[in-house]
Amino acid sequence: MRMLLMFDMPTETVDERKAYRKFRKFLINEGFIMHQFSVYSKLLLNNSASNAMLERLKANNPKKGNITLLTVTEKQFARMIYLHGQRDDCIGNTDSRIVFLG
Repeated sequence: MRMLLMFDMPTETVDERKAYRKFRKFLINEGFIMHQFSVYSKLLLNNSASNAMLERLKANNPKKGNITLLTVTEKQFARMIYLHGQRDDCIGNTDSRIVFLG
């Protein structure tokens, strides 16, 4: 299953930009992959992993802005339609559990 995270945060003041950078860094450290600006996804093995990720997101929730989550199956995610641009086929964006690095 995939967790899609979309967020919109204010970046007008120094503190707001700092909160934005901190949240974005948290997402990357947690294994989220950027699809577009402010649209990230993470591959999760099951509902337990999804619930655990949700709790970590709540704990690192910035106080301002909007954050939206949507959990979809891998089959639903694979049916995503690209109107413009290309699918990112990097190894980090696949559902492969074993990756050979050499």
